[in-house]
Amino acid sequence: MFRVVDYEDIDEGRVDDRHILIDVRSPGEYSSETIPGAINIPIFDDEERKIIGTIYKQESIEKAKKTGISMASSRLPKIYDEISNLDDKYNNLIFFCSRGGFRSSTLVSLFKTLGINAIKLNGGYKGYRRYINSHLPIVTQGVKFIVLYGNTGTGKTEILKELESMGVDILDLEGCANHRGSILGSVGIGVQNTQKMFESLIYDSLKNRKTNFVFVEGESKRIGKDIIPNYIYDSMNNGINIKIETSIEKRIENILRDYVHDTDDELIASLNHLRKYLGDRNIDNYIALILRNRYEEVIEELIVKYYDPLYEYKNRSFVKVFNNDDAEITAKDIYRYFKECVNLNE
Repeated sequence: MFRVVDYEDIDEGRVDDRHILIDVRSPGEYSSETIPGAINIPIFDDEERKIIGTIYKQESIEKAKKTGISMASSRLPKIYDEISNLDDKYNNLIFFCSRGGFRSSTLVSLFKTLGINAIKLNGGYKGYRRYINSHLPIVTQGVKFIVLYGNTGTGKTEILKELESMGVDILDLEGCANHRGSILGSVGIGVQNTQKMFESLIYDSLKNRKTNFVFVEGESKRIGKDIIPNYIYDSMNNGINIKIETSIEKRIENILRDYVHDTDDELIASLNHLRKYLGDRNIDNYIALILRNRYEEVIEELIVKYYDPLYEYKNRSFVKVFNNDDAEITAKDIYRYFKECVNLNE
């Protein structure tokens, strides 16, 4: 028999730190969502998984298993090489599939007989998700959010990163979502994370915090397609609010840096979604300007006509307003201010 562990054992440190999680699901399943830090060594590709699933549902479990063994057999030598290399680096190799069934059990059994310290994750990815669903609300308890508000381009994300480099606890919700929150939010950064992956990354961030004071950027409840859980969003709304301001010239510079780097096609595609807000004439003009590399003009227009009217904080009070000309200096100013007001080590 082989060893089976629950995700709680890993999360609570009852498994040797020198372990690695191995997701044996198909590349499509892995790219959609996985356990943070896991690597993908698929036993089937996406098409093979689809074929086996169809046989399982429409014919028989036994035939599906035989088909799976036949498909996987040619890939096993390569899989063995990868696993053997990992076995040299880690004390425990923890395998998981969707439910902790056929795929992970088969590989763990095989590699255990070959002398590799292979372990199966109980319940697979679905078991992990049950754990996150029950523990994310718990790990959020006690957190006091210090929330950075400010209009688009004021450099809030850069300030958060500077605070993090100083050893301060942060929650980068846009990083967890891989989306900046607006219609243009995915430009230049690829596919947005799924809701499940978003929640997993939030959990890891809050679980690993050193204190109960966590800096976070003020967000709408929805970041792209991802939704901030109610208990986190409510806690943010009851947090300590500060506001970040900067000149429009600096905002243009920040947006130019973040959004414009061989991204014309993405910018144009995103701008087309704004036609119902800004009208065809404006959008056609912005596209023409982009094609002539006149990005600053487009950015300023979007700030004045779209972003600033969208992000008003008229009913929100702030304990302090910081002007951000340099993110590193601003982060140090924020840190000093809160060291005087509260004990950030609590």
